[in-house]
Amino acid sequence: MSGLAEPIVDYETEGLDMVRPKRGNRIGLKRWPRHWVRRGITIAVVLALMPVVLTFLYLPPFVHPVSTLMLKDLATFSGYDRRWVSIDDVAPALANSVIMSEDGQFCFHRGIDLGELRGVVDDALAGEMTRGASTITMQTVKNLYLWSRPLGSVRKVVELPLAVYVDMVMSKRRIMEIYLNIAEWGPGIYGIEAAAQHHFGVSAKRLSRRQAALLAVTLPNPIARNPTKPGPGLRRLAALIERRAGRSGAYVGCLR
Repeated sequence: MSGLAEPIVDYETEGLDMVRPKRGNRIGLKRWPRHWVRRGITIAVVLALMPVVLTFLYLPPFVHPVSTLMLKDLATFSGYDRRWVSIDDVAPALANSVIMSEDGQFCFHRGIDLGELRGVVDDALAGEMTRGASTITMQTVKNLYLWSRPLGSVRKVVELPLAVYVDMVMSKRRIMEIYLNIAEWGPGIYGIEAAAQHHFGVSAKRLSRRQAALLAVTLPNPIARNPTKPGPGLRRLAALIERRAGRSGAYVGCLR
């Protein structure tokens, strides 16, 4: 005997080293989640920066933006009718009616109507039904960059700072021009020119004060409200908006 101990072999585990993952493989498996996290962060940053960049691209009057709803209609092969028109070719009564109906402080706030927003918060804290506090700028931001439903509360968190930013970069006149050309006025009907032609058979420039008021009061719910077939309540509301638009004065001064 040589005196050397014979090596002990565990036959049950012998050969497992042959299939044990290499160190490099284990590291690679650990890196996969990090890779996807980095990719997710990159996508989030790009999506966040898109509105910032697009807002600058939308500044020139020859650029005609489309809304996310219009893109959805294209993606689903639904189609839509939109005919871009300069704000100079829109009857003043229409823009005045939209301001008096949708956002009376449009010419004075900086994208957000803080007074209305405080009222909504107070109503919510008191457990009362809240009213809308969305400005024309906020609606423009939503139509250009965001979604309508679901997760409306999440959308509002993004919508508020974007509205302030857009108001800083764009003139009120340009914001109104874009809004009037991307607002929905019926199923597949976008923009005031298509709406005027579809509902009243006239161009946006030739809308009467009553027609302008009727179109303005349908904006909160253009699918359910038809300006050519208004019920008694909608007619009363349109008459009120028509009177207010006729006396709007300084409230619409930023559009001149």
